[in-house]
Amino acid sequence: MVRCWWLAGLLVACAAAEPPCRQQLRHLQDSAGIAARLPPRLEGRWVSTGCEVRPGPEFLTRSYLFYTNRLFKALQFYYWDPSCREPSYSLVIKGKLRLRQASWITRGATEADYHLHKVGIVFHSQKAMREVASWINQTSGEGCHGFLPPGRSWAPGALYEVLSAKTERDCTAALGFAMHELSLVRVERHFQPLLQPQQSGSRLVEELYLGDIHTDWGERLHYRPTGYQRPLQSALHHVHPCPACAIISRADEHHPPVLPARAALPMQLSGSWVSTHCEVRPAVLFLTRYFTFHGNNHTWEGHYYHYSDPLCRQPTFTIYASGHYSQGIPSSKVRGGTELAFKVTQARVTPMDQVTVVMLNSSAAGSCGLAGSWSAGVEQDITPTNGCLALGIKLPHTEYELFKTEQDTQERSLLYIGERPTDGSSPDSPDKRPTSYQAPLIQCAAASEEFSNYISLKYVGRKDANGIEALKPLPVAFLLFIALLFVRWD
Repeated sequence: MVRCWWLAGLLVACAAAEPPCRQQLRHLQDSAGIAARLPPRLEGRWVSTGCEVRPGPEFLTRSYLFYTNRLFKALQFYYWDPSCREPSYSLVIKGKLRLRQASWITRGATEADYHLHKVGIVFHSQKAMREVASWINQTSGEGCHGFLPPGRSWAPGALYEVLSAKTERDCTAALGFAMHELSLVRVERHFQPLLQPQQSGSRLVEELYLGDIHTDWGERLHYRPTGYQRPLQSALHHVHPCPACAIISRADEHHPPVLPARAALPMQLSGSWVSTHCEVRPAVLFLTRYFTFHGNNHTWEGHYYHYSDPLCRQPTFTIYASGHYSQGIPSSKVRGGTELAFKVTQARVTPMDQVTVVMLNSSAAGSCGLAGSWSAGVEQDITPTNGCLALGIKLPHTEYELFKTEQDTQERSLLYIGERPTDGSSPDSPDKRPTSYQAPLIQCAAASEEFSNYISLKYVGRKDANGIEALKPLPVAFLLFIALLFVRWD
C-alpha cells in the first residue's frame, strides 16, 4: 500500500501554481522553442497580422511575395485610420533581393542587398490622389514636377509609376518611402499549441523580421536598420486564429484589405504586463520587459532584462525602475493612442556578466552607484548617484509617452508602449513623444504582483544587495523526487 501520495500531489500543485507572469518570463528564457535558420528561406508570401503603426504616424498593412529566383513583389497598403479600415493608397514594389552574410552588428540577422525595379501607386480616393500629388509636386526632383497635374480627376484602379530603374525616375522621397527594411532579415519558426480542447499537437508558425523604420522622418531615407519592426507571418504558417492574415493574403493593389472592426478599449493600465517574446531594439539591444501599474495611486515599477543574444538566453544586466505617471489624455496626433507623462524617480541595476561588471567598475566615481563595488548578480541602487552615466540612465527624469491597449484574437489584453527613439535618446520633451509603438506586452495579472519577490531564473546561488542568497524556483521533476522520498511501502 502506498502512503503519503497526498504530499507528492501537494508539491506538484504548488509548482503548478507559479504566478502567470513568472511562467511567461520562464517561457521567454527557455526561448519558447524558437528556431532561426541562417541563411533564412524567404520564398512564399508573408503578411501583416493586423494594422501596423509606423512613425509619423502611418497606418499600414503589408503583403510581401518572394520568388525562388530572388525577385520579389511587395504590397504596402496605407490607411487614414488606426484600424486599417479606410484605405488611402497602395504601393506596388518590385525588385530583386540578394541575401549576404550573417550580420556582424545584429546577432541572429542576415544582411541583404536589394535593387528596386519599379514602384507604382494606386489611389483609393480623390482626396488621397490630391494629397499625394501635392507632396510629390512640391518636394521631389526635377523629373517629378507635374507628376499629376492639379485638378486631375481620380481614376479608380489607375496605376501611376513613381519609381523606375529603367528611366531612372524616382519620385518616392516625398512619400518617405524606402525599402531599407530588406537589408536586415531574420526568420523564426516555432510551434503553436492547438487551441481547441478536443485537439492535441501543434501547428508551425513562421515569422519574418525585417529591419526597423527610423523614428525620425528626416532620417528614414538613409537609415540602415539594426533592429526589427513588427514581424510578418507566413501566409501558409501563421498563428490561429488570424482573421487579418487571410484578408491581407487575398488583397491586391486594386482591392486593399479592410480589416474587421474592433471595439475601442478604455485605457486600463492596472495590473502586470510582460513581453511576449525576446525583443530587439536598434543599437543591438536584446531584452524582455515586465511592468506593474498601480492605478490607485498612479505609480509604476518595471524590470528590463537585457541580454547579449537574440533568444534572450545570455543575460547581461537588469534594470529595475519605478516612479509615477500622469492621467492619460487622448492623443491629438496618433488616433487611438493615449498620451501620458512618466516620472522615473528610482532605479536599481544588477550586472549579470563579467563584461558589464568591468564596465560599471570602470565608471567615474559618483556617476553610477558605489565606484568599484559592482559584482555579478548583486543589485545596487543607483538613485543616490542620480542614475548611471555608463548605461545612459538619468534620475530623476520625465518621459512623454504614448500608450494603447487592445485585445488579440484570443481576447487577451495587450499593451503597446511608444517606440523608443532610434538614436537612443529619451522622449524627454513633448515634441519627442513617440508616434508609433514597440512590440506589445501581454497582461499576465489583473491585480498588482509584488516585484521584489521575483528571482532570476538564470542565477542560482547569487546574492542580493543584503547578502541573502537567491534560490531558483524548483522544477517539477525535482519536487516529485522529494515527494517520493516520503513514500512508504508496506
